[in-house]
Amino acid sequence: MLNTYARAFFTRVLTPFAALLIRLGVSPDAVTLVGTGGVVAGALVFFPLGEFFWGTIVITLFVFSDLVDGNMARQLGRSSRWGAFLDSTLDRVADSAIFGGLALWYAGAGDSLWLCAVAIFCLASGQVVSYTKARGESIGLPVNVNGLVERAERLVITLVAAGLAGLHAFGVPGVQYLLPVALWVVAVGSAVTLAQRVVTVRRESAEADAIAQGGNSA
Repeated sequence: MLNTYARAFFTRVLTPFAALLIRLGVSPDAVTLVGTGGVVAGALVFFPLGEFFWGTIVITLFVFSDLVDGNMARQLGRSSRWGAFLDSTLDRVADSAIFGGLALWYAGAGDSLWLCAVAIFCLASGQVVSYTKARGESIGLPVNVNGLVERAERLVITLVAAGLAGLHAFGVPGVQYLLPVALWVVAVGSAVTLAQRVVTVRRESAEADAIAQGGNSA
């Protein structure tokens, strides 16, 4: 849901920066790799230590590379299957690092195996949600559904909650409870989204099979 509007807005905002990188001779692939490395470092260095505020700041700065690299490729007229593959693959790496870092915190100093399990579920369900769409499209189906909680929603909900929860270290009371709530919201939303995509793929595959059988019988 956020993808349509947020991407359009930030694409306009980041276009001048993308153009600057092009003039400096930076490639879209380099931006993708650096951005993913920054997200992974921010998540796996800060989150396991409970430094949610600073971890979120670092991650957010690098998350925008996901929009910058695509913008650069379009300006250069170099949109390619390789670029799309690299971007999608490294998105999965970045997402895994974010929820993996939270799981490490709750497995250690955060002292909550329940929330550790929820974070791991968010990690796994996010991967499967992405896989269902990719697999459906690979067998020729459109997978025409807007899920309840897609990647943009998962990141926004989790990072906003983590950043606000990190303010507890600066003396802001009560905000530490936002992150557990956000993880449960993402977990439930991801499960619903997965169900939506599975149902859609089942319906579309049945329709495609019926059309194919009708054509064969004719």
